[in-house]
Amino acid sequence: MISEKQAKHVAHLAKLEFPDDKITDFTNTLGRIIDMFEELDEVDTTGVPFTSNVVNDINILREDTAQKGTDRQLLMKNVPVKENGFIKLPAVLDDGGDA
Repeated sequence: MISEKQAKHVAHLAKLEFPDDKITDFTNTLGRIIDMFEELDEVDTTGVPFTSNVVNDINILREDTAQKGTDRQLLMKNVPVKENGFIKLPAVLDDGGDA
């Protein structure tokens, strides 16, 4: 079973925040997901070929022709924070803490 400390660590890595009254629910749900994966790990797949796609769809590609794009100033009109002509976003990756 997973501990609340481990669940909080996973939530931190995923940039998720839970109020204290919801962390128990998250811990239980994450524990059930892990249990399902462990159950799948017990299935004997000897002789079963690797499958990466179960659908036999074939991509039908359009002809590659250049088309005029949307004006950059129009695209940037509603951007809240810009820097040097780019959209500035908060960092989403960090060192991950104690992982």
